[in-house]
Amino acid sequence: MKVELKDGIYWVGAVDWNVRDFHGYSTHKGTTYNAYLVMGGKIALVDTVKAPFYEEMLERIKEIVPPDRISYLIVNHVEMDHSGSLPLVKKALPKVEVLCSPRAEEELKLHYGTEIALTVVKTGDILELGGKSLTFVEVPMVHWPDSMVSYIKEDKVLLPNDAFGHHIASAERFDDELGWEVILPEAAKYYANIVMPYGPQVLKALDALRGIDIEVIGPSHGIIWRKYIPQIVTTYERWAKGETEERALIVYDTMWGSTEKMARAIYRGITEEGVPTKLYRLSITDKSDIVKEVLEARGLLIGSPTLNNGLFPSVAEFSTYIKGLRPKGRKAVAFGSYGWGGGAIKALMADLQTAGMEVLEELQVKFVPDAEALTRCEDLGRRVAQRIKKS
Repeated sequence: MKVELKDGIYWVGAVDWNVRDFHGYSTHKGTTYNAYLVMGGKIALVDTVKAPFYEEMLERIKEIVPPDRISYLIVNHVEMDHSGSLPLVKKALPKVEVLCSPRAEEELKLHYGTEIALTVVKTGDILELGGKSLTFVEVPMVHWPDSMVSYIKEDKVLLPNDAFGHHIASAERFDDELGWEVILPEAAKYYANIVMPYGPQVLKALDALRGIDIEVIGPSHGIIWRKYIPQIVTTYERWAKGETEERALIVYDTMWGSTEKMARAIYRGITEEGVPTKLYRLSITDKSDIVKEVLEARGLLIGSPTLNNGLFPSVAEFSTYIKGLRPKGRKAVAFGSYGWGGGAIKALMADLQTAGMEVLEELQVKFVPDAEALTRCEDLGRRVAQRIKKS
């Protein structure tokens, strides 16, 4: 069945129902690889799909037009879930002209070989198709240096690649068919795990697009936006500014239960002060699901037992992940238990500071926390809650 965004603009992507891991990001609901066919006097294909799904994309194109009528292939982003079918397209359509950003030129040749002929376009360049045109805007580091968006002014359609995306496999193609309440959590998870480090660049991109009239947004993953555009743009701006809510997140793992006892006592202290708090054990909950909660939580408390003078492995993985995502402006605490020697808290403190967080306190307990130690944990929770409420 043909999926038309506007007259002469079609979705020709692929649905990946079964993917559950996307370079370390859990995709419980699968995903889509979205490509778009823009039909004017000439025809342009905007982005492709992950290579194993090339035939699915090709079949969708054939429902609309013979593939050999395509004149241009626009590469908005080099990452292989979008450009992976480029060699196959070039093999099938050797005369197709490939357009990309200046930064993408080198990256595409490194991926697919220097023999690929590329035409470089910059911000403000326009590709006239006849009746339709594509205007290009570079948006570096949203979320790779090569990223750009394509805008079809005649139809007010924005094709921004990874911006505004989310991982959902669905028979529905549009936001009003699936619903804001279903899409928003996945959009938040996507932003938190992929785009969060690039908030300043996102704000610049939003500023560049602010004067553009947009009626449809076709991202590279997930549902196409046509009803909830004001909501997702406003939400992206809030996320990019690092705005948080009055709530806390406790993330920990435990070896023999001591750090867990501390975590639960801290939880009691925070919630008694009326601050909503979630508690996650890392060996049970996937880190990318937890990071979604980090996106809007003002307080982040991480707990680890000491193992071999360092962090417990699951906490070390999460701490490294968070350090890369750099959720600045959060109120952070490091806590945990140790035996004959410490080390975990020192490592945690360093990672939290590197991530750009405001580290409020640290708390260590030797071996099993007694009643006095648990009281200290509760008191810590109360102090953190008060700091969260004052911010």
